[in-house]
Amino acid sequence: MAAGRELSRFWEWGKNIVCVGRNYADHVRELRSAAPSEPVLFLKPSTAYVPEGAPVLLPPHSRCVHHELELGVVMGARSCAVPEAAALDYVAGYALCLDMTARDVQSECKKKGLPWTLAKGFTASCPVSAFVPKEKIPDPHNLKLWLKVNGELRQEGETSSMIFSIPYIISYVSRIMTLEEGDIILTGTPKGVGPVKENDEIEAGIHGVISMTFKVERPQD
Repeated sequence: MAAGRELSRFWEWGKNIVCVGRNYADHVRELRSAAPSEPVLFLKPSTAYVPEGAPVLLPPHSRCVHHELELGVVMGARSCAVPEAAALDYVAGYALCLDMTARDVQSECKKKGLPWTLAKGFTASCPVSAFVPKEKIPDPHNLKLWLKVNGELRQEGETSSMIFSIPYIISYVSRIMTLEEGDIILTGTPKGVGPVKENDEIEAGIHGVISMTFKVERPQD
């Protein structure tokens, strides 16, 4: 590990946020999208990170921002063309993440055949929990994720329902781009995505492992 860099604070120095879209069949259906034959990838900038204690900021260019609950995989070593069978050896741990999405902007991007950067890559679009060492999650495909907005349950899903497994995703991504220590892969969201507004409170968790809470705010002028 690089001197002075603690994986427990990966969001302060990790370079890449790689996201997988459409990785739960029930979410694919709720958005009326086509099921993918290979992982759908997009990126967020490192300035998208929001650690617990800081607010989720609504982007000024959108009027419809949705929450998407995801398991994040934090890489522990440089990874290039990693075999699927060895992929989990490169994992340092996990984090619960939110892929905040400007849904109205994304819809327009889809209609025009444009990338999703404006909808996915805005400042503070990736709230993250505390780091969870992989020793505390022996099987990342046996987790229950949940999310509430103002106390109302919105999302609930099991990582066993992923279309593409975590080892497959790591291997696939690492054949396209080299992953580095501190990078994170967001592995997709289960069904139940929905809008948030100013002053909402988002609570989310991995059952029996970790939880987090964020307030939704508008940026200060």
